[in-house]
Amino acid sequence: MKDHEMHYATLIQLTGAISQCKDPEEVAYLTAGGVKNAFKVKGCSIFLIKKGTRELGLTASVGLSDEYLDKGPVAYMQEITEAKDQVPIAIYDVQDDPRIQYPEAAKKEGIASLLGVPIIAGNNVIGALRVYTSEPWEFSIQDITILQAVAQICGMAMDMCRMYKGYKTSIEILKNLKGKAAFVLPDVV
Repeated sequence: MKDHEMHYATLIQLTGAISQCKDPEEVAYLTAGGVKNAFKVKGCSIFLIKKGTRELGLTASVGLSDEYLDKGPVAYMQEITEAKDQVPIAIYDVQDDPRIQYPEAAKKEGIASLLGVPIIAGNNVIGALRVYTSEPWEFSIQDITILQAVAQICGMAMDMCRMYKGYKTSIEILKNLKGKAAFVLPDVV
C-alpha cells in the first residue's frame, strides 16, 4: 500500500506544479524531476518528436550525464518504439536487448533497465517519457500505469502551454494592429 500512496502523492504533486506552468519546457523538466524523485530511479528523460527528422529530441532530463545525453540521435521509427506504437516498452536488461540503440553508452552510464511510455496530446503522440534504473527493475503494472498517467498529463499540459503562448501572441498582434489602424482616409471629391 505504501507504493500506491507514493504514486498518488506523485500525481497530486506533479499535477499541482504542472498546472502553474506556462512553458512546455518547464512542464517537461518538472515532470522528469518529479518522476525521478518519486520512483527513486537513476534518471528520467522527456523526448519530443522532431517533425522534420522524425527523431526523438531531448527536451528535459534529470539524473543522466551530459555525455550519455549527447551519445547521438534517438530514432523514432525503430528501436524502442513507445512513441510510434503508443504502447509502453519495458526493458529489464538493456545490455541484452536488441532494441537498445546505444548499449555501450547505457553500460557506461550504469543503466540496467528502462521503461518508456508515449506522451500523447489529444490523439497525437508527441514524444516519450523514459525512466532509467541503475539496478535491474521488473516494472509492475502499477509503475507502468502511473507513468502512463503522468505522461498523458505532461502531454496535455504541454499542449495547453502552447495554446496559451499562441493566444498571448495573437493578442499582442491584435493590439499592435489596433494601434496602427487609426489611419485617415483621403478626401474624395
